Formats: sequence, C-alpha cells, structure tokens
Amino acid sequence: MAILNRLKERLSRTRTELIGSLARVVRGHGCLDAELLEQMEEILIRGDVGVETTAKLLEGLKEKSRAAGQLKPGQILAILRQQIEEILGDERSKESSLPLSSTPHVILVAGVNGTGKTTSIAKLAKIYLDRGRTVLLASCDTFRAAANEQLEIWARRLGVGMVKNQPGADPAAVAFDALRAAQARGIDVLIIDTAGRLHTKSTLMEELKKIKRVIGKQIQNGPHETLLVLDATVGQNAISQARLFHEALGLSGILLAKLDGTAKGGIVIAIKDRLNIPVSYIGIGENLDDLERFDVGKFVGALFSDS
Repeated sequence: MAILNRLKERLSRTRTELIGSLARVVRGHGCLDAELLEQMEEILIRGDVGVETTAKLLEGLKEKSRAAGQLKPGQILAILRQQIEEILGDERSKESSLPLSSTPHVILVAGVNGTGKTTSIAKLAKIYLDRGRTVLLASCDTFRAAANEQLEIWARRLGVGMVKNQPGADPAAVAFDALRAAQARGIDVLIIDTAGRLHTKSTLMEELKKIKRVIGKQIQNGPHETLLVLDATVGQNAISQARLFHEALGLSGILLAKLDGTAKGGIVIAIKDRLNIPVSYIGIGENLDDLERFDVGKFVGALFSDS
C-alpha cells in the first residue's frame, strides 16, 4: 500500500491530466458515441499515448461496445484500463531480490545527454546495494572531460569502486578493464556508463556496438542487460530515440527518468506498444531512492486509483 500511495503521489500530474481527464469526460458524457471518442482521442494524444496506440485503444472500446451493447461509464474506464494492462504486459517488480544470471551481472547503460543517465545509474546502483549486492561502476564516456568526475562523485557517495581512463581513451578498452576488475574482485554487478551520445551520430553508435561486442566476448551472454535511459518529458521524441538505440544494441529494457515531472506519462504505453521494449525502471523523483522497478499492476493501479 505504501508503494502504491507513493506512486500515486509521484505520478499525480499524469494521473490528473490523463486518466483524471478521461474519467471526467466519460462520466460527463455517459455513453460511447462519436463525440466522446473524439474527446478521448484528444486527451490520450495530449498525454503522449501516441496516435497509433490511441487508435488501438479506441478501436478496442468500439469493438466491445458493438459486442456488448451500450457501455456505461464505469465499463468504459474498466475496458480502457484492461487494454492498457494488456499492452504493458505482465512485468512485475521483484521487490525482495534481483536475481543475477551471472557474476558479475553486467548492465550496459546508454542514453543521450540530458536524460538523467548518470543520476539514474547511481539510483540503479543503490537498488542493488540495498539488496546486499556489491557494485562496480565503469566510466566509458571518454568523450566528455567532466563525465569521469560526475560518475566519480556518485561512486564516492555510494561507497563503490569505479574504473575509468583518461579522456579520449577507447571506451571499449575501459569496458574490458572494468569487466576484468569486476571478475577479479568478485563483484556482483558491473554498471557501465557510456557516452551521452546523439542517436543520430552513426560513428558514436558504432562505438556503442563495439563496447557490447567486447563485453560479449569476455563473459557469457554479456551484457546481461542493455538499458536505455529516456527522459519522460520529451514525449514522442523518446520513441525515435528508443527505436534507433534498439536497432543498434538490442535493448533489454527502458529506464524512464523524470516521470514525476510530466503530465504525459502515457509515453510508457506508447513505448511498449510501438517498440515492444519493456519499461524496466521508472524514475519518480530526484533522491537516490526515487527509482522503482516497473510493475504494471502498481503503475496502472496508481493511475486509475481515483477514476
């Protein structure tokens, strides 16, 4: 219950502007007709659910109405909630433990500048530390002089080790050194920070692929997770970022940062529906503890709690 209430609070802008607005127009209208569908479409698109996903949701409502007859407001909202849950899938948070497929468990983190990537890495490390795992950070963003310093500040705050090299060094070589260090020290989790590169820069994307290849040659099935940090406030541009990174790296999941700072949390639904990439984590605040394993039931429950 505490987690659900926390999500309700942190997702209040999306809950109010997206689900709250939908509930108001549905209950105010009373029946599913063309006018209500148009109003719902406007709200869903404004909430960054996206044109294609919005069309899918509304078509589902129309099909249910044709099959069952005129739907009551409560039924409309219940069907909409069910459809959103189905799109998001059955991912559930594992609160008590995060099982590791290998030791070290290697997590490669990508994302463009400004998404909150470095802070999200620190929050991710904190999750593992709180569960009794040992963590090592690797600074493979060798293109920015300040990148090492930024990650090193977090490493000191968390009390974990960090592997780095001089600016301009080969990022893949740093990843190699970090993996060897993690193996030698018996580290549970290695989190690799990569350059905050623009997804439109093909040479930089090739560098990311090289890092992944080097890791894969040194440890079975590595990296075990490839996460993309996205800024929830950028809206549909997050879709294009995710698509290009996924094509290059084969993402295992999305870490959606700054979800508490937007009324357009519908982007969670759009990402899963359009790209079939699961949202693994959501950032819901600025503190180290403000990163949650994504749980469909809790997320949807928090959004629909007052509807």
